[in-house]
Order: sequence, then structure tokens, then C-alpha cells
Amino acid sequence: MPGLEGKTLGRYEIVDLLGAGGMGEVYRGRDSQLGRPVAIKVISGKVAQSRRTIERFEREAKTVAQLSHPNILDIHDYGSDDGIFYAVTELLDGTDLRQRMRGSFLPLSKAVEIGVAVANGLAAAHTKGIVHRDIKPENIFITSTGHVKILDFGIAGLREDEAPEVEVSNARTESLTSTGDVLGTI
Repeated sequence: MPGLEGKTLGRYEIVDLLGAGGMGEVYRGRDSQLGRPVAIKVISGKVAQSRRTIERFEREAKTVAQLSHPNILDIHDYGSDDGIFYAVTELLDGTDLRQRMRGSFLPLSKAVEIGVAVANGLAAAHTKGIVHRDIKPENIFITSTGHVKILDFGIAGLREDEAPEVEVSNARTESLTSTGDVLGTI
């Protein structure tokens, strides 16, 4: 979705592109109402044509909104503006674990510290019946101050036995994936 820099989505001003992936783009933005920097995840144009993709995107926003843990990315808002679907999260400064490991040795003490933080974040999600299903170095973020955050709950599963019911477009979220569906990173 080229050309979003300088535009607004709801109350959010888009500043610049931070990165892009298969589902869309992530922009640095500013919440004009609260005056704080934010990250804005936008579903890309072609992918946004799929109702199922939009439902998954909405489910991710609602899933992450249920979680409040220092090792899980905070979500502030979700919405659509002129057919553009977006989620607004805290803006992180740092790098993902893959980049952190690239070209330099990760000391054992730091690896254990990261592992414990990830386990704590996942345990908090599991107590809400949420299973991430795509933990990999690219979805673990290390802030410039050394804090660990789990990202991208886009294909998270809700365990029916423990999860609260989350409505997405009047459909139970469990129907968004089927037994045998291959999602995430192989």
C-alpha cells in the first residue's frame, strides 16, 4: 500500500514505513489525540480483499487486547478507515532476535534471560487460553533497553476449553482455522 506516509487513519498520522511482510506493512505513526508515537500495522491492499484475512486481522487485535503483560506487545486500537484495516500498537525501538543473533554471539546468560521472558509472556497468554503458534526469532523483539516483547499473534489459536468467547464479525474465531491448516513459518 504505497503512499500512506503523511496520511491519517482515524486519529493516527502515518510518519514512515518501518517494514513490510506478507500480510501488510508496519508504519511509524503518531496518535494525534494523545500525542504519542505508535506503530500502525496495515493489511496490504490485495490481501485486504479477503474476508477471512480481515477476520484474522481483527481476531489478532482482539486476542492481543486480552493480554496485558510486560513481555507481550501492547495494542492500543484497531479499526478501518476508507477500506484500510489497521491495528495500532506501542512503538518499540530495537531489533528482533534474528537480527540480534546475526553476526554476533549471544551470551548464555542473555539467551536464558530472553528465554525466561518469552516463557513468561507465553504463560500469560496460555492462562487466557491463547496459543501463539508462530514463535520464532523474528517474532521476539529486543528493545534498545534490553526488554523482551513477543510480537505477531496473527495466527494465535484460542483454546476452546479455557478461552473466553471472542466475536469476530458474528462468527466464532475457532472457525477461522481448520484441522490440517498450515499456518505460520514452516
